[in-house]
Amino acid sequence: MKIALLSYSTRPRGGVVHTLALAEALAALGEDVTVWTLGRGGDVGFFRPVDPAVRLQVVPFPDGPPEETVGARVLRSITTLRTAFDPTPYDIVHAQDCISANAAGRCVRTVHHLDHFTTPELAACHERAIVEPFAHLCVSEAVAGELAEGWGIEARVIPNGVAYDRFAVTDRAARASWRSRLGPYVLTVGGIEPRKGSLDLLEAYALLRAARPDVRLVIAGGETLFDYRDYRAGWEARAAELAVEPVVLGQVAEDELPSLVGAAEVFAFPSLKEGFGLAAMEALAAGVPLVVRDLPVLREVFGAAARFAASPEELATELGHALTVEDPARQAAGRELAARHTWDTAARGHLDFYRSLNSPV
Repeated sequence: MKIALLSYSTRPRGGVVHTLALAEALAALGEDVTVWTLGRGGDVGFFRPVDPAVRLQVVPFPDGPPEETVGARVLRSITTLRTAFDPTPYDIVHAQDCISANAAGRCVRTVHHLDHFTTPELAACHERAIVEPFAHLCVSEAVAGELAEGWGIEARVIPNGVAYDRFAVTDRAARASWRSRLGPYVLTVGGIEPRKGSLDLLEAYALLRAARPDVRLVIAGGETLFDYRDYRAGWEARAAELAVEPVVLGQVAEDELPSLVGAAEVFAFPSLKEGFGLAAMEALAAGVPLVVRDLPVLREVFGAAARFAASPEELATELGHALTVEDPARQAAGRELAARHTWDTAARGHLDFYRSLNSPV
């Protein structure tokens, strides 16, 4: 089967991580897989090496003028990818986000999570990417339920995989290096943006420091298409008001990320919207205690393996518990949960779905 998987970026966001891991797992099963994406800012490849069994088509996408709005950049992204992509050689065209779905034409779409945009171009892109694909996948039952309730669309649920071995066994010296550099720390991965609940985590950290002044808040990642400068400025102003100084690492090298996760005392995941929570599942694979936002989707995915919090006050309390109370049963449950989510299983589920479709793409 000739399969095209489409994404919007070469950089480490959850949907891009999903796309590459799925592509490699499908190729390992003997399928002919090509990943199409936009190469933003001069990128000619992905943030990590990709198995050579997977073909790559990185479409150049130069930076726009300084005055380019998010809406204009989204429209230019769609046009650039649509112009370059030829669907005719493929049996399956599978888009992983709203930009690639708008560019792909008739396609299968994975809806990772649902957003509510105020930018008109983004709102229209989001809507088209839901209603126009002829078949739909979700990575959790909760998001599939939202899709059914809001649009009357039935989606097949195939959970994410996780690179369990990569996070379960990390270099002891590398972990020690992070601890020496940062001291004890609460980690979150995903950057500073509204959907990630960054302001709530900041408030929780300020409360936590009253009891644990030795613990730092470390934030990694954050590559995104959208412009969150105003939110980031408000976050920085609030940090100054609270007299806290989180460590903002930005994008961490791919080979350094597992040891950064493994060295954390606790992993915080206070997202307001998620489809699955891949970064949090990676933390469980590393044996790190996990505190997440109390959302139906995260209850579904993590169950007894995580602690849940609905407010900054609860988040601070649960982080404090995770820092001070050893919970080997929860830790073992987390590792077992992460180990069950393999990319091979996800790829086989995708192949079954592709073959079940009534007509070829």
